[in-house]
Amino acid sequence: MTLELRVDTVTEPCSGMRSVAFAVADGGSPPSYPPGSHLGLEWAPGRWNAYSLTGPSITPRRLHITVALRRNGAGGSRWVHRLRPGDRVRSTLPRNGFAPVETARRQLLVAGGIGVTPVLSHVRWHAFWGASFAVLYVHRPGAAPHLAELRELCGDRLRTVTGRAGARAEIHRLVSTAPFGSHLYSCGPPGLTGAVEDAARDAHWVEDRIHSETFTRRSAPGSPFRAVLRRSGRSVDVGAGESLLDAVHRIGIAAPSLCRSGVCGECLTPVRRGAVEHRDTVHAERDGRIALCVSRGAGPTLELDL
Repeated sequence: MTLELRVDTVTEPCSGMRSVAFAVADGGSPPSYPPGSHLGLEWAPGRWNAYSLTGPSITPRRLHITVALRRNGAGGSRWVHRLRPGDRVRSTLPRNGFAPVETARRQLLVAGGIGVTPVLSHVRWHAFWGASFAVLYVHRPGAAPHLAELRELCGDRLRTVTGRAGARAEIHRLVSTAPFGSHLYSCGPPGLTGAVEDAARDAHWVEDRIHSETFTRRSAPGSPFRAVLRRSGRSVDVGAGESLLDAVHRIGIAAPSLCRSGVCGECLTPVRRGAVEHRDTVHAERDGRIALCVSRGAGPTLELDL
């Protein structure tokens, strides 16, 4: 099911960032959604990108996103930065792969740059319900979208830092002083989320209390392999610098996709046979599936139910 949206307002929270508020095109009310949700927007025919929702999630009047301009990206962010009030957009319903654990004793949130977008959604939720939480916002000088909103919502529960050394110290402080039963969430580039995860493991956190989402595509080169598509009766050779998703699309096989970053789970596909090098953050290995957009075959052949 899709939504027909209309661009209501467009603002620029800081250089290189664009915030867009969407209304439902027919005048209805947008659906409520859990914090950490995202929208999939069709930015070209058959091309969809996922963007985190930043606004109030309980009976919202508008659906809000903030997008950093990626000049060398595939084109989705450039499309968002060209949107103007009145433009019509096709969207998925809100989806979530980064929701808070409501039983947590304390919610610890680390945002890096544009990774603040789902963190802001979490903060709105925790502030509304009176949950215990703390936020660390790591950003470049002069590039901190939504900082004023975080300050208003968090008060002294917010810490900000701009340097790597300071970020490492604050991350260590956060994970080493957290009360038992806390949950840790990080969103941002892989270097930041990796540092948060490593610090938590060094402090003996259990894996089920560590949650992360990265906004940087992680389809790094790997060894070439052949994908055998059982339902389609086709095979395709996946090059060292090519994603499995792109290879499948190259031979005309329809496969769903959205974020292209191993985050949303839209392209998860059952594996029939073969080893997988998992690079996603939706834990596809738990149920024998592969994220086509970032993960790869770990051997010469991989058989898929596709």
